[in-house]
Amino acid sequence: MHLRRHRSSGPAASPAPFDDRRTSRAIGTLATAFVVGGVATWLALGAGRTARAQLPGPPDGAPLMRAPLQVVAPVDLQRYAGIWHEQARLPNRFQKQCTGPVTAEYTPQPDGTVQVRNRCLRPDGNFDEAVGTARVVPVAGQPGAGRLEVRFAPAWLGWLPMVWGDYWILKLDRDYQVALVGTPDREYLWVLSRAPRLEDAALQAELDYAASLGFDTAKVVLTAR
Repeated sequence: MHLRRHRSSGPAASPAPFDDRRTSRAIGTLATAFVVGGVATWLALGAGRTARAQLPGPPDGAPLMRAPLQVVAPVDLQRYAGIWHEQARLPNRFQKQCTGPVTAEYTPQPDGTVQVRNRCLRPDGNFDEAVGTARVVPVAGQPGAGRLEVRFAPAWLGWLPMVWGDYWILKLDRDYQVALVGTPDREYLWVLSRAPRLEDAALQAELDYAASLGFDTAKVVLTAR
């Protein structure tokens, strides 16, 4: 199922992922991210990935990929609201057309849901925008856990489980300035920050943490800045 895209010319507002059935199954969201930035930075980030690929598994010897992911708890959605700039992501087909900055804007709604607005710049100078809805998924014993689901399909299809995709906040700094968002199958990953550009050391720290969780960070691409 594809979300209708709205195009407009003019200055690139920040981008965002767009929806389709695949987007529904994994976050589209919010999050939001795109295209490799400077080659030099990319090479610098790649330097330590070989070593990270050899990270040991959990104490019981099970592969890292089998270890359940944990989310941040609690997450104050009022503080999480606002604009986030994508810094890096695992490749996904619904962001292939993005060649410039990407942003995700979250706006809490009176009914407890969150409006998600993703934007991304296209090669022709126009931008694509996807607007969806996020809802909190309760986690037993973890009030306010950062486990959400996002839908970009029309509201009247909201009753279908397949149109909702996972949006898990895996890491969030105390000041709500940097966030690591992914999906439990480790197929999707985004690094988001309040600042348009995150310092290289800070970005590397987020990727190192993602690698420790079992994400294949060797495949990560940097968002064009």
